[in-house]
Amino acid sequence: MSKFVPHVAGVLLGLLFLFAGLVFLLDLAPEQPAHPEGSAMAHFFAAFAPTGYLTFVKVCEVLGGLLVAIPRTRCLGLLLLGPIVANIVVFNFCVSGAGIADPMVLGAVLLTVYLVIAERAAFLGLVRRPLPGAL
Repeated sequence: MSKFVPHVAGVLLGLLFLFAGLVFLLDLAPEQPAHPEGSAMAHFFAAFAPTGYLTFVKVCEVLGGLLVAIPRTRCLGLLLLGPIVANIVVFNFCVSGAGIADPMVLGAVLLTVYLVIAERAAFLGLVRRPLPGAL
């Protein structure tokens, strides 16, 4: 039973980012009301929206979501989604002021942390010292 939990968590996290990215890229969401003029969120989106930065992040979300949903490529997907999840948390604390009270943010953080812990053996290989004489 417990060996299937990471697979379920990977699929859930993958679907979350896959659909969030596709909704933005395919312009499927209804038009959102503008943020109050002069607010931190208005300044944030005024700076990033015209640059194409959000499009790049959403493409990374779609790729990361696909990779994390497939068990064989899960670690690569987590490496791609990790900075995105960190930026979502920082945005929610510093720009919007909402913290992680949003259930989607909380779910993304918890699933990401769980999967990193579940895959810790693979990630420890990134920081271990190579054996002497090994390439």
